Amino acid sequence: MSSQPPNPTAPASAPASAPASTAASSQATPPEPFPSGATLVPYNFPTQKLKLRQTQQDKTPLVLVACGSFSPITYLHLRMFEMASDFVRFNTEFEVCSGYLSPVSDAYKKVGLAPGHHRVNMCSRAVEQSSWLMVDPFETVKANQDGEPEYVPTAKVLRHFDYEINTVLGGIEAPDGTRKKARIALLAGADLVMSMGEPGLWSPADLQVILGSFGAFIIERSGTDIDEALGSLRQYESNIWVISQVIQNDISSTKVRLFLKKDLSVRYLIPDPVVEYIEENHLFHNEPNKGGRMSPAADANPGPSASQLTKR
Repeated sequence: MSSQPPNPTAPASAPASAPASTAASSQATPPEPFPSGATLVPYNFPTQKLKLRQTQQDKTPLVLVACGSFSPITYLHLRMFEMASDFVRFNTEFEVCSGYLSPVSDAYKKVGLAPGHHRVNMCSRAVEQSSWLMVDPFETVKANQDGEPEYVPTAKVLRHFDYEINTVLGGIEAPDGTRKKARIALLAGADLVMSMGEPGLWSPADLQVILGSFGAFIIERSGTDIDEALGSLRQYESNIWVISQVIQNDISSTKVRLFLKKDLSVRYLIPDPVVEYIEENHLFHNEPNKGGRMSPAADANPGPSASQLTKR
């Protein structure tokens, strides 16, 4: 909807002109959104493919984050990042510095949800050859006070990325040596923005964080009336970018699981390394069918499954 990036200074974190170490000397470093010890296993934020230095001085650094089940990850999930990258290059004043997959917590308890470590591993195999895509396991390892998996709302996931990249790392270095605050944005399918337009499904506070402070790149999908949904989100239109699918792709994780349950081939629907991982670990073949046919829309994009269908 907008080809110009909104104010890149929101939300709050370390000043864009100084790295975290310098910022800490002039003001107190904002607290970490989640205590570092509150995880099921030791956790380190992945940065190995994060572009820490920009190539274009006049651009605002951008990090795309896709939240979802990824049970399993499909080629559509990966294509969403490539479509968004192309759109950003030709239509915005952003420079993409990285893309992250953030698999949802086991606490989401969705039908067909493989254990978190398996979903993280499948995603990792899927992006192994990518020069800019990574997997952040944070949602899958976040624990509550009883040491059990804890669901992390999408708004908090984006704050987590903002903290790790802009506070801990001090943002991204520009070609002239100055530091810039990276813009964190959600990447999702049209079903996500459709759900955001439904009254009572999302809390106003979370919508303000996701769309007001951060923003979203939405992949349009055939058969979805996205204009109607956007009508109820008019106050956030400058922070929502809608990307058209030139080549329609309706592969979903649900359809892949149904194929596997019927012992049908899923090659060329999902990456070969993911197929091999599923076979090695005997995933999805004995998945129970609880209550009839499942809707592919629930897995069709990497956003709703981590946030949709649950009031915040």
